[in-house]
Amino acid sequence: MDARSFLGMEPAGDATAWRLKVVPSISTGGGFLFGGCGLAAGIVALEAATGRPLVWATAQYLSFARPPSVLDIDVTVPVEGLRTSQGRAVIRHGEEEILTVNAALGSRPLEAEGQWAERPDVPRPDLCEPRELFDHHDDTIMSRVEMRMADARQYDELDGTPGTGRSAVWARLPDVLELSAASLAVLGDWVPFGIGQALGERAGGNSLDNTLRVVRIVPTEWILLDMRVHAVANGFGHGLVHLWAEDGTLLATASQTAIVRYHDR
Repeated sequence: MDARSFLGMEPAGDATAWRLKVVPSISTGGGFLFGGCGLAAGIVALEAATGRPLVWATAQYLSFARPPSVLDIDVTVPVEGLRTSQGRAVIRHGEEEILTVNAALGSRPLEAEGQWAERPDVPRPDLCEPRELFDHHDDTIMSRVEMRMADARQYDELDGTPGTGRSAVWARLPDVLELSAASLAVLGDWVPFGIGQALGERAGGNSLDNTLRVVRIVPTEWILLDMRVHAVANGFGHGLVHLWAEDGTLLATASQTAIVRYHDR
Protein backbone atom coordinates (compact mmCIF):
# COMPACT_ATOMS: atom_id res chain seq x y z
CA MET A 1 0.00 0.00 0.00
CA ASP A 2 1.27 3.49 -0.84
CA ALA A 3 0.37 6.70 0.97
CA ARG A 4 -2.40 7.54 -1.51
CA SER A 5 -4.14 4.23 -0.76
CA PHE A 6 -3.46 4.60 2.98
CA LEU A 7 -5.29 7.94 2.94
CA GLY A 8 -8.06 6.76 0.62
CA MET A 9 -7.52 9.52 -1.95
CA GLU A 10 -9.29 9.37 -5.31
CA PRO A 11 -8.69 11.40 -8.50
CA ALA A 12 -11.41 13.88 -9.39
CA GLY A 13 -10.40 14.74 -12.95
CA ASP A 14 -6.84 15.47 -14.03
CA ALA A 15 -3.74 15.28 -11.79
CA THR A 16 -4.59 18.63 -10.18
CA ALA A 17 -7.92 17.56 -8.64
CA TRP A 18 -8.48 14.96 -5.91
CA ARG A 19 -11.02 13.93 -3.30
CA LEU A 20 -10.40 12.74 0.23
CA LYS A 21 -13.12 11.17 2.36
CA VAL A 22 -12.58 11.85 6.06
CA VAL A 23 -13.01 8.57 7.89
CA PRO A 24 -12.14 7.65 11.50
CA SER A 25 -8.99 5.78 10.43
CA ILE A 26 -7.32 9.04 9.29
CA SER A 27 -8.76 11.06 12.15
CA THR A 28 -7.67 11.80 15.71
CA GLY A 29 -9.19 10.45 18.89
CA GLY A 30 -11.02 13.79 19.03
CA GLY A 31 -12.90 12.93 15.85
CA PHE A 32 -11.35 15.23 13.23
CA LEU A 33 -8.87 14.85 10.36
CA PHE A 34 -5.34 14.19 11.67
CA GLY A 35 -3.15 17.10 10.61
CA GLY A 36 -0.36 14.87 9.30
CA CYS A 37 -2.86 13.11 7.04
CA GLY A 38 -4.04 16.45 5.67
CA LEU A 39 -0.46 17.48 4.89
CA ALA A 40 0.21 14.05 3.37
CA ALA A 41 -2.81 14.38 1.08
CA GLY A 42 -1.56 17.74 -0.16
CA ILE A 43 1.88 16.24 -0.82
CA VAL A 44 0.42 13.32 -2.79
CA ALA A 45 -1.56 15.76 -4.94
CA LEU A 46 1.39 18.11 -5.51
CA GLU A 47 3.79 15.32 -6.44
CA ALA A 48 1.21 13.92 -8.88
CA ALA A 49 0.61 17.33 -10.48
CA THR A 50 4.31 18.15 -10.94
CA GLY A 51 5.82 14.71 -11.41
CA ARG A 52 8.60 15.79 -9.04
CA PRO A 53 9.63 14.69 -5.52
CA LEU A 54 8.93 16.90 -2.54
CA VAL A 55 11.64 19.17 -1.12
CA TRP A 56 9.52 20.89 1.52
CA ALA A 57 5.87 21.48 2.26
CA THR A 58 4.11 23.55 4.86
CA ALA A 59 0.48 23.28 5.90
CA GLN A 60 -1.62 25.95 7.57
CA TYR A 61 -4.61 24.46 9.38
CA LEU A 62 -7.66 26.69 9.24
CA SER A 63 -10.58 24.52 10.32
CA PHE A 64 -11.55 21.00 11.38
CA ALA A 65 -12.92 18.32 9.07
CA ARG A 66 -14.90 15.52 10.68
CA PRO A 67 -16.16 12.18 9.34
CA PRO A 68 -17.95 11.64 6.99
CA SER A 69 -16.88 14.86 5.23
CA VAL A 70 -15.61 14.63 1.65
CA LEU A 71 -12.81 17.09 0.90
CA ASP A 72 -11.84 18.55 -2.48
CA ILE A 73 -8.12 19.05 -3.17
CA ASP A 74 -7.19 21.53 -5.88
CA VAL A 75 -3.57 22.04 -6.98
CA THR A 76 -2.06 25.04 -8.74
CA VAL A 77 1.57 25.19 -9.90
CA PRO A 78 2.46 28.82 -10.63
CA VAL A 79 6.19 28.16 -11.07
CA GLU A 80 7.68 25.36 -13.19
CA GLY A 81 11.44 25.81 -13.29
CA LEU A 82 14.12 23.70 -14.95
CA ARG A 83 14.74 21.74 -11.75
CA THR A 84 12.17 23.03 -9.26
CA SER A 85 8.40 23.48 -9.18
CA GLN A 86 6.51 25.54 -6.63
CA GLY A 87 2.84 24.99 -6.01
CA ARG A 88 -0.02 24.89 -3.55
CA ALA A 89 -2.84 22.53 -2.71
CA VAL A 90 -6.02 23.96 -1.23
CA ILE A 91 -8.19 21.47 0.63
CA ARG A 92 -11.85 22.43 1.11
CA HIS A 93 -15.10 21.07 2.46
CA GLY A 94 -17.65 22.73 0.21
CA GLU A 95 -16.81 26.43 0.35
CA GLU A 96 -14.92 26.16 3.66
CA GLU A 97 -11.15 26.05 3.40
CA ILE A 98 -9.76 23.40 5.80
CA LEU A 99 -6.04 23.70 5.11
CA THR A 100 -3.59 25.00 2.54
CA VAL A 101 -0.34 23.27 1.61
CA ASN A 102 2.47 25.24 -0.04
CA ALA A 103 5.44 23.33 -1.39
CA ALA A 104 8.58 23.19 -3.48
CA LEU A 105 9.38 20.06 -5.46
CA GLY A 106 12.27 18.86 -7.57
CA SER A 107 15.86 17.61 -7.42
CA ARG A 108 19.24 18.96 -8.46
CA PRO A 109 22.49 17.16 -9.31
CA LEU A 110 25.15 18.23 -6.79
CA GLU A 111 28.20 16.36 -5.53
CA ALA A 112 28.37 18.11 -2.15
CA GLU A 113 26.48 16.50 0.70
CA GLY A 114 26.71 16.05 4.47
CA GLN A 115 24.73 15.30 7.61
CA TRP A 116 25.46 17.27 10.78
CA ALA A 117 22.45 16.52 12.98
CA GLU A 118 23.06 13.81 15.60
CA ARG A 119 20.65 11.01 16.33
CA PRO A 120 19.99 10.26 20.02
CA ASP A 121 21.38 7.02 21.42
CA VAL A 122 18.30 4.93 22.18
CA PRO A 123 17.54 1.17 22.29
CA ARG A 124 16.44 -0.69 19.17
CA PRO A 125 12.67 -0.85 18.52
CA ASP A 126 12.44 -4.50 19.64
CA LEU A 127 13.88 -3.53 23.02
CA CYS A 128 11.34 -0.74 23.64
CA GLU A 129 7.88 -1.17 25.13
CA PRO A 130 4.83 -0.39 22.97
CA ARG A 131 2.95 2.84 23.48
CA GLU A 132 -0.22 2.27 25.47
CA LEU A 133 -3.44 3.21 23.68
CA PHE A 134 -6.95 3.72 24.99
CA ASP A 135 -10.46 2.82 23.83
CA HIS A 136 -11.00 6.16 22.11
CA HIS A 137 -7.97 5.39 19.87
CA ASP A 138 -9.76 2.41 18.28
CA ASP A 139 -10.22 2.84 14.50
CA THR A 140 -8.33 6.16 14.50
CA ILE A 141 -4.97 7.11 13.03
CA MET A 142 -3.41 6.12 16.38
CA SER A 143 -4.44 2.49 15.80
CA ARG A 144 -2.64 2.51 12.42
CA VAL A 145 0.67 3.87 13.75
CA GLU A 146 2.73 1.36 15.74
CA MET A 147 4.92 3.10 18.29
CA ARG A 148 7.64 1.99 20.71
CA MET A 149 8.74 4.19 23.61
CA ALA A 150 12.46 4.75 23.04
CA ASP A 151 12.81 7.70 25.43
CA ALA A 152 9.34 8.75 26.48
CA ARG A 153 6.83 8.31 29.29
CA GLN A 154 3.57 6.42 29.07
CA TYR A 155 0.40 8.44 29.62
CA ASP A 156 0.00 7.24 33.21
CA GLU A 157 3.60 8.23 34.00
CA LEU A 158 2.99 11.91 33.24
CA ASP A 159 2.72 13.12 36.84
CA GLY A 160 3.42 16.83 36.36
CA THR A 161 7.21 16.52 36.49
CA PRO A 162 8.64 18.51 33.54
CA GLY A 163 10.87 16.72 31.09
CA THR A 164 14.00 17.89 29.30
CA GLY A 165 12.14 18.93 26.15
CA ARG A 166 13.60 15.92 24.34
CA SER A 167 11.75 12.64 23.82
CA ALA A 168 11.87 9.87 21.25
CA VAL A 169 9.68 7.06 19.97
CA TRP A 170 10.11 4.49 17.22
CA ALA A 171 7.19 4.48 14.79
CA ARG A 172 6.05 2.66 11.69
CA LEU A 173 2.98 2.42 9.49
CA PRO A 174 2.36 -1.34 9.09
CA ASP A 175 -0.12 -0.71 6.25
CA VAL A 176 2.39 1.28 4.17
CA LEU A 177 5.04 -0.67 2.27
CA GLU A 178 6.47 2.32 0.39
CA LEU A 179 8.27 5.03 2.35
CA SER A 180 7.55 8.44 0.84
CA ALA A 181 7.34 12.12 1.68
CA ALA A 182 3.62 11.67 2.32
CA SER A 183 4.15 8.86 4.84
CA LEU A 184 6.84 10.95 6.55
CA ALA A 185 4.27 13.75 6.83
CA VAL A 186 1.94 11.44 8.74
CA LEU A 187 4.70 10.42 11.15
CA GLY A 188 6.13 13.93 11.50
CA ASP A 189 2.98 15.32 13.14
CA TRP A 190 4.06 14.43 16.66
CA VAL A 191 5.20 17.71 18.24
CA PRO A 192 1.97 17.80 20.33
CA PHE A 193 2.96 14.43 21.83
CA GLY A 194 6.37 15.90 22.65
CA ILE A 195 4.73 18.90 24.31
CA GLY A 196 2.99 16.60 26.79
CA GLN A 197 6.32 14.87 27.45
CA ALA A 198 8.08 18.22 28.00
CA LEU A 199 5.42 19.55 30.37
CA GLY A 200 5.10 16.20 32.12
CA GLU A 201 1.35 16.63 31.77
CA ARG A 202 -1.43 14.76 30.03
CA ALA A 203 -1.43 17.38 27.34
CA GLY A 204 -0.97 17.86 23.63
CA GLY A 205 -2.78 20.13 21.25
CA ASN A 206 -3.88 20.77 17.72
CA SER A 207 -1.47 22.13 15.15
CA LEU A 208 -1.64 25.57 13.60
CA ASP A 209 1.00 24.61 11.05
CA ASN A 210 3.29 21.78 10.06
CA THR A 211 6.38 22.04 7.84
CA LEU A 212 8.09 18.94 6.45
CA ARG A 213 11.59 19.21 4.96
CA VAL A 214 12.71 16.05 3.17
CA VAL A 215 16.43 15.25 3.32
CA ARG A 216 16.79 11.78 1.85
CA ILE A 217 14.53 8.74 1.62
CA VAL A 218 16.12 5.35 2.25
CA PRO A 219 14.49 1.98 3.00
CA THR A 220 13.72 1.50 6.69
CA GLU A 221 11.07 -0.41 8.61
CA TRP A 222 11.09 1.77 11.73
CA ILE A 223 11.51 5.53 11.95
CA LEU A 224 12.81 7.24 15.07
CA LEU A 225 10.81 10.35 15.94
CA ASP A 226 13.32 12.54 17.78
CA MET A 227 11.12 15.26 19.32
CA ARG A 228 12.60 18.55 20.47
CA VAL A 229 10.18 20.94 22.13
CA HIS A 230 11.66 24.43 22.20
CA ALA A 231 9.16 26.35 24.31
CA VAL A 232 5.59 26.64 25.58
CA ALA A 233 4.29 30.16 26.15
CA ASN A 234 1.05 32.15 25.82
CA GLY A 235 -0.94 28.99 25.26
CA PHE A 236 1.16 27.78 22.31
CA GLY A 237 3.91 25.18 21.99
CA HIS A 238 6.73 25.16 19.45
CA GLY A 239 8.92 22.26 18.46
CA LEU A 240 10.70 20.10 15.93
CA VAL A 241 10.86 16.42 15.05
CA HIS A 242 13.87 14.79 13.40
CA LEU A 243 12.87 11.62 11.54
CA TRP A 244 15.68 9.04 11.47
CA ALA A 245 16.04 5.74 9.61
CA GLU A 246 17.27 2.73 11.54
CA ASP A 247 20.70 3.05 9.88
CA GLY A 248 21.11 6.62 11.20
CA THR A 249 20.14 8.46 8.01
CA LEU A 250 18.25 11.69 8.60
CA LEU A 251 15.12 11.30 6.50
CA ALA A 252 13.38 14.60 7.20
CA THR A 253 12.56 17.25 9.77
CA ALA A 254 9.10 18.45 10.76
CA SER A 255 8.38 21.63 12.73
CA GLN A 256 5.12 22.79 14.27
CA THR A 257 3.32 25.30 16.41
CA ALA A 258 0.38 23.88 18.35
CA ILE A 259 -2.41 25.20 20.54
CA VAL A 260 -1.65 23.51 23.87
CA ARG A 261 -4.58 21.66 25.40
CA TYR A 262 -4.87 19.45 28.49
CA HIS A 263 -6.57 16.12 27.81
CA ASP A 264 -8.23 15.86 31.20
CA ARG A 265 -9.66 19.39 31.38
